[in-house]
Amino acid sequence: MELAGRCAVVTGAASGIGRAAARALTERGAAVWIGDIDREGGEKAAAELDGGRFAALDVTDDASIAGFAAAVAGDAPGILVNAAGWDRAEPFLENDLEFIEQIVRLNLLGCVKVTRALLPGLIEVGGGRIVNVASDAGRVGSSGETVYAGAKGGIIAFTKSVAREMARHDLVANCVCPGPTDTPLFRSLPERLQEGLIRAIPLRRLAQPEEVAQAIAFFAGPGASYITGQVLSVSGGLTMAG
Repeated sequence: MELAGRCAVVTGAASGIGRAAARALTERGAAVWIGDIDREGGEKAAAELDGGRFAALDVTDDASIAGFAAAVAGDAPGILVNAAGWDRAEPFLENDLEFIEQIVRLNLLGCVKVTRALLPGLIEVGGGRIVNVASDAGRVGSSGETVYAGAKGGIIAFTKSVAREMARHDLVANCVCPGPTDTPLFRSLPERLQEGLIRAIPLRRLAQPEEVAQAIAFFAGPGASYITGQVLSVSGGLTMAG
């Protein structure tokens, strides 16, 4: 298997895209650490994986990030998938400052801080892979998700900059941008909004988490050894921006 002998870390893997990514990496032979604030869901997800392990992780808490990095360090991770994220759809003018700061801490700074904590180990292992899960909202904008879109746009720029700095260490960093995906987060949206988004997708259906996970697994594998700083949309054709 193409990832046999490799250790991967997947944040936000208690459910949704992160959970599907953890499964996809395990199926390719990787030993996977799951990090999530949802202990019950994370432990259950890890138990479903061959050799899967869980450690609690709150990406908005510096001490939690440090503890998580220490927990996984002994297995020398060579793959990092930053999939943790959250949003609540509402007009920008209804966003209070606490919500705005929460969205940025979780969706942008969490990825930045987790990457910084694990990066020295990824460099030491050699041939490292970073896959950041952003969103097509960060590429083209999204009404009702203005701050989220800004944070995810930051992830895209962050990924490209990390790719430039880390190229000399044979470490590649790429970004997957899902469109509307059948996850608990999407299903929390108002039903009329869900239906409108599905109608707007040329393929006329939501992505399944497993379909997004295939793109993540590709970037984490040997087939992406000469691809870095790139952004791949998995959106059923909803966004086709260059």
